[in-house]
Amino acid sequence: FQSANMSMGINLITKLIQEAAKLLVDSGFDIEIVEKHHNKKVDAPSGTAIALADAMNKVLGDAYEYKYDRSSVREMRGKKEIGISSVRGGTIVGEHEIIFAGTDEVIEIKHTAYSKAIFAKGAIQAAKFLPGKEPGKYQMSDIIG
Repeated sequence: FQSANMSMGINLITKLIQEAAKLLVDSGFDIEIVEKHHNKKVDAPSGTAIALADAMNKVLGDAYEYKYDRSSVREMRGKKEIGISSVRGGTIVGEHEIIFAGTDEVIEIKHTAYSKAIFAKGAIQAAKFLPGKEPGKYQMSDIIG
């Protein structure tokens, strides 16, 4: 079983943002991801943030470039980019917000983890899903449908 994140919520919003990306980018919407974690997390951006960007980029024909730091280069935003910003502080377990910013409107899809227990629950759901399945490689998207 393989998943970048075992949370059912993250895996559900992955499907939602893929659909949103397909519908919105042709209407001129920009895509940004803001991820937040506790002050002990050393990697930035998180693997989940990258997986979310990858999921959207996949349905967009892998045509988008990721921008991790807008402060180092002074330039206008490109049309085919996904911005990824990281925040580290306190005891935030995990928060991922995907922003679709268009002309005169913004759509935000957000998942917040309040406890690491959600990852164990997802692993249990995965274990319950597997009995009776053919041998092979499965992902959380197989559970969600």
